[in-house]
Amino acid sequence: MVAEIGLLALSIALCLSLLLSVLPLWGSFNGNLRLMNQARPLTWGFFVFVAFSFGCLIWTFVTDDFSVDYVAKHSNSLLPLQYKITATWGGHEGSLLLWVLILAGWMAAVALKSYRLPPELSARVLSVMGMVSVGLLLFTLLTSSPFNRILPFPPQDGADLNPLLQDFGMIVHPPMLYMGYVGFAVAFAFAIAALIGGQFDSAWARWARPWTTAAWVFLTLGISLGSWWAYYELGWGGWWFWDPVENASLMPWLVGTALMHSLAVSEKRGLFKSWTLLLAIFAFSLSLLGTFLVRSGVLTSVHAFANDPERGVFILIYLMVVIGSSLTLFALRAPEVRSRVQFTLVSKETLLLVNNIILTASCATVLLGTLFPLLLESLDMGMISVGPPYFNTVFVPMAMLLAFALGAGVLLNWKTGSVKWLYQQTRWILLTSVIGGLAFSLIYGNSFMISEVLGIGLVFWIVLTMGKDLLNKTRHARAKSGVVVALKRLKPAYYGMQLAHIGLAVAIVGVAIVSGYSSQRDLRMAPGDTVDISGYQFRFDGVRPVQGPNYTSDYGSITVYEHGRQIAVLHPEKRVYTAQAMPMTEADLDPGITRDLYVALGEPLGNDGSWAVRIHIKPFVRWIWAGSVLMALGGILAISDRRYRFKVRSKVLNKGREGSSDFKGANA
Repeated sequence: MVAEIGLLALSIALCLSLLLSVLPLWGSFNGNLRLMNQARPLTWGFFVFVAFSFGCLIWTFVTDDFSVDYVAKHSNSLLPLQYKITATWGGHEGSLLLWVLILAGWMAAVALKSYRLPPELSARVLSVMGMVSVGLLLFTLLTSSPFNRILPFPPQDGADLNPLLQDFGMIVHPPMLYMGYVGFAVAFAFAIAALIGGQFDSAWARWARPWTTAAWVFLTLGISLGSWWAYYELGWGGWWFWDPVENASLMPWLVGTALMHSLAVSEKRGLFKSWTLLLAIFAFSLSLLGTFLVRSGVLTSVHAFANDPERGVFILIYLMVVIGSSLTLFALRAPEVRSRVQFTLVSKETLLLVNNIILTASCATVLLGTLFPLLLESLDMGMISVGPPYFNTVFVPMAMLLAFALGAGVLLNWKTGSVKWLYQQTRWILLTSVIGGLAFSLIYGNSFMISEVLGIGLVFWIVLTMGKDLLNKTRHARAKSGVVVALKRLKPAYYGMQLAHIGLAVAIVGVAIVSGYSSQRDLRMAPGDTVDISGYQFRFDGVRPVQGPNYTSDYGSITVYEHGRQIAVLHPEKRVYTAQAMPMTEADLDPGITRDLYVALGEPLGNDGSWAVRIHIKPFVRWIWAGSVLMALGGILAISDRRYRFKVRSKVLNKGREGSSDFKGANA
């Protein structure tokens, strides 16, 4: 009965989203304030019914209702409670419902904050998001309902959750990633609302900017958590594999990063208006493209859902409708939002434009490498594999160019500048960066690597230009009021920018060093065998059987010494999950600030207790994720800026057709 109630709640949510798509939008066209004001209650009702439906799905998992087909395929009576709950998004149907729930949550948040927006704008934004939700709910109800029953003979027990997903990473990674994906729907809705109204100004950019930054923060954390999860769970020891589904999350992040910078220019200088609108459309479109790739059945990936390709046709049509209608509206309205502000070639605007071009071109290269093999296969022109060599060759140089442009752009002033002034500001920074990169590569490790010289040199470049910019901005205030007062006068958005860019530098340190100086050995080890790797001694102490809640395990033990002193005991496992009889490798590691010691068991190799053992030493790998966290914290700090807390004066027109508000009445 709970499943049927959940399905009914989802059907009611569809009805509410249909009303939300039509009534407030119609009211915004004819100036009917009463219709526009229906947007908020309809949005909250939509959120309540979707949340209730999702709660019903969780209940079916917790109570082991194996008469529900989705529960029978993705759960088991022996599954620990925390994984029964997270199994709700462990397959296609449930994860799609989570997608809709998070969309409803973003819509409710916009509705809560929309009292500060002009009525026409808030009505149009929520109506556009309602249209997005209609397509997703139709897809869920018509092709992917998680509430279908197996009757009259349900199974006695379930098939169990994929063992790869029985991990803490499964609890936090998908929701965080979806928060980022779906969050770009808000920026998309603001862009479409602006195009419908034909008005795009600095106030619009200020309204859209914190929502875009919030989505970017969630997506940054989601990608970082996915990288961390794959690193320790899959047993390969890598942090990024250029998997097509990984690329599907990277592409909207790249465009979203460009969108954030473009919004900053639009807000401060009134520039890049059409470009900003287009980036908002592309960021959300790429999020939907990721959904298509994961759920269409066209990809074979450890991350993808194996489903009927016919479902992919529905998503593809939905994607074409969203992108096609958005670009058509953009083509009709874009000439009305042209920028008329001028700037010189050497200015902050120019470097931010270069930033956007590089980010967009980087996204295009990833998109090409991801889709080109699929296109050839669909045209019966053969099968090819596009892997790390392609992506490293085309993406890494553009990332380095982006980091260099970042440092120069931070120092430049708005509107005008000169090459001579920029040279004076950066000549010693550039020299120090080159020397720092060379010195690091010569001192650290046993070999000289040009890639490490460039990577670490760019780290020096970013950090030193950030410091120089801070000194420039506080020079006069420091002379008059002292350092503390000067630092207090800078806005949180500025400190957020600084922290995010420092986070990028920290991540580059991790990427450069772990790519160039990692050590790996694949060994046959019997109990008592010892091996020396990069100054560490690893002694294999054998394995013993262990019984888990829903698996049996060969529980290994490896003692690690450094200079004769024991520093860690690692316990890699080889698990076999009862329901699916699926073997799984569970790596173990000893983390550190400057290195990770990482071991994984392969297969038993003989009657003497020998096992295949893989040992990695990963220097500075955790700096990659630390840098991502710093970038996200920078985004959060930027959102906290008071400039994004504004009041709106609205005026009411006459008689029954009350309604319009003044877009230019927004005061920060």
